[in-house]
Amino acid sequence: MEPERETIEKRPAELGLWDAVSVIVGIVVGVSIFKAPPTVFGNVGTPWAGVVVWGLGGLVALAGALCYAELASAYPGSGGDYIYLTRAFGPLVGFLFAWTRLAVILTGNIAALAYVFGDYAVALFAGDPQSAVWFACAAVVGLTLFNVVGLKTGKWLQNFLSALKVLGLAGLLVAGLVKGSASAWTVSGPVSGPGFGLAMILVLYAYGGWNDAVFVAADVREPKRNMPRALALGTLLIAGLYILVNAAFVSALGFAGIRGSRTPAADVLGLWLGDRGVTGMSLMVMVSALGAVSGLILAGCRLHASVGADYRIFAWLGRWNARLNAPVYSLVTQALVSVFLILAVGTEAGRNAVDRSVTTVGLPALPWTEYQGGFDTLVAGTSPLFWFFFLLTGISLLVLRYKDREPRAFPVPLYPIVPLVFIGASGYMLYASIAYAKALSLMGIVPLLIGIPLYAVRGPRQQATDG
Repeated sequence: MEPERETIEKRPAELGLWDAVSVIVGIVVGVSIFKAPPTVFGNVGTPWAGVVVWGLGGLVALAGALCYAELASAYPGSGGDYIYLTRAFGPLVGFLFAWTRLAVILTGNIAALAYVFGDYAVALFAGDPQSAVWFACAAVVGLTLFNVVGLKTGKWLQNFLSALKVLGLAGLLVAGLVKGSASAWTVSGPVSGPGFGLAMILVLYAYGGWNDAVFVAADVREPKRNMPRALALGTLLIAGLYILVNAAFVSALGFAGIRGSRTPAADVLGLWLGDRGVTGMSLMVMVSALGAVSGLILAGCRLHASVGADYRIFAWLGRWNARLNAPVYSLVTQALVSVFLILAVGTEAGRNAVDRSVTTVGLPALPWTEYQGGFDTLVAGTSPLFWFFFLLTGISLLVLRYKDREPRAFPVPLYPIVPLVFIGASGYMLYASIAYAKALSLMGIVPLLIGIPLYAVRGPRQQATDG
């Protein structure tokens, strides 16, 4: 075994069960719970139907978490989907997954959530809207430095931010239920909504991110036992929070109120805190965004380090600092790409440079004006590729059940029904995300195509991951 791979796989496991749950909660509970509810309730006919949609989204997320629990317990090494896809479909697919995660998917998610932090920081401090870019860059750099110091520091920060996030949602829940009334759930008659499908798209996006926890499997003590428990517990905790918070929104604002609100959290907190509700909501969203960025940074760098240990072209990513127990080069590279994406979509010079690049090769300029700000642009552009690989990972469970027939430490219950539910939902989300992104899908397709010639000159170092 090569030194880099040995260092990655044999490093001390410093994360316990609740540390892994904290990573999941930190990544998943980002900003969608503050942005999506009005649109979700605006696409259903009754308040109860809206709450049911959030519950159905939780069941789909739980189905996916159970699939990943089987894969993570069967293949607990560092790299998550990279390992599963390589074993199921060959090294090219695993390489393309890892490359696109570094080039645009994971780094794009980091950039998008950092952008939300920047937007709310500007609103809180009444700054120039253009300075949101620099707040976003500062968030990425600062949280990366915390993780460069070492896993213990990164773990402490993640636990702290996740705890603040849960406490903030609990306060929002109490405010909504105390100030609400049972009459808020009644409507004079069924209200038509544009479509259940759009509501599910938004809800499933709000649940996205729990899968990134598998990247830290090698850092979790007793991963074959704790990873399934962490995935199930984390997803159930998030589903419970989402359902209760949305119930609080309806109780406090009423069905018409939640459908017409632009900032439901601020409106609910306003019932309790008055004008200070807007400030409280801004702080809550900023903490939530920072928690998600921190979790993605902590988990994502493990994937990049794993592929760096396998392929000479990315060898520097696999260098692990044993004293800090951190992949410093991977963390720095991840931060640089994330900052590049923030500048590319968040500044006029960056957007012009992107358009010049794509038009030079005969592609149309990107439709920047169709999306609201850096967050929406990054989410729309990266979602199709995200759901494509999500779909492949779901299928890989079926393939690996056939190829590797040894008993599983955690077999997914109700096989193959649960995996098929997850695969179906991922396929639908892939279709829906392409329909929404349209030409902006090039943001993910172009890096994917670039990855093919990169694989041709990859320079394999060893085949431990293939095995």
